[in-house]
Amino acid sequence: MDTEAQHTERDRSSPSSDSDSAPADAPESEDTEERSRSVFASFMDWLPGGRITLTALLTLAVLLVLSTFVVQPFAIPSGSMQPAFQPGDRVLVNKLAYRFGSGPQRGDAVVFDGSGYFGDSNYVKRVAGVGGDRVVCCDKRGRIKVNGEPVNEPYLFPGDAPSKVPFDVVVPEGTLFLLGDHRGDSSDSRDHLGSPGGGMIPVDAVIGRADWIAWPISRWTSLKRPDAYARVPAPGGAHG
Repeated sequence: MDTEAQHTERDRSSPSSDSDSAPADAPESEDTEERSRSVFASFMDWLPGGRITLTALLTLAVLLVLSTFVVQPFAIPSGSMQPAFQPGDRVLVNKLAYRFGSGPQRGDAVVFDGSGYFGDSNYVKRVAGVGGDRVVCCDKRGRIKVNGEPVNEPYLFPGDAPSKVPFDVVVPEGTLFLLGDHRGDSSDSRDHLGSPGGGMIPVDAVIGRADWIAWPISRWTSLKRPDAYARVPAPGGAHG
C-alpha cells in the first residue's frame, strides 16, 4: 500500500514537473526581447530627433555608398561641352561603366580627374581617341580623322570648326585623347600636346561616364553614345 502510494505520488508529480518546466523558458525570451527593446528605446531617446534623425542618417549612408561606388553627381561649370551640357547642369556619372572589363569608347562623354594633366580639378570631355588610335586634324573638308576615317560630329557647337589647331597624334595605350564639344571654348587635349603626358589622360584617371542630366528638371534626359565613330576601324586597320 505504501509502495503504491509512493508510485502514485511520483506519477502525479512527474507531469507537474514537465508542465512547470515548459513555460520556464518563456520569461527568459520575453526578458531578452524586453532588453532589446529597452536598448533600442534608450538609443532612440539618446539620439536627437529620434526616428526622423535615424531615417536621415540611414538615407545619407545609402547616398554615400551610391556616390562612392555607383553614381556620382557633378556640376557643369562652363560651356566647353555645349550644346550637350549647359553651364549649371547637374550630370550623373556612372562609376560602374568601366569597372567590369570594358573601357571608355570613342564618343563617350567622360568625367575625369585632370590633376597633373589638365589642372587640379575634375573635367568632362568627349573621347576622340583611345589607345593605339591615330587622330588627325583635319581633312580637306575640315573634319578630324581617326585611323584614317573622317568623323562627322553632330554634337559640335553650332558654327564651331572641329579644330582650328592642326594636330597629328598617336594615342598611347592606356590613355585617351579628349575634346570638348564647344571646340572654340574648350581647353582639352589639343592645348596640352606639349605638356607632361602629351595632352593624353590615363584611363585610370576616368571617374565614370556621364549617362544622365539630372538637373534642371526641364533638361532631365539619358545620354547615349553618338554613332559618329561607328565606321572608325581598329588601330591596326587604319587606312589613308
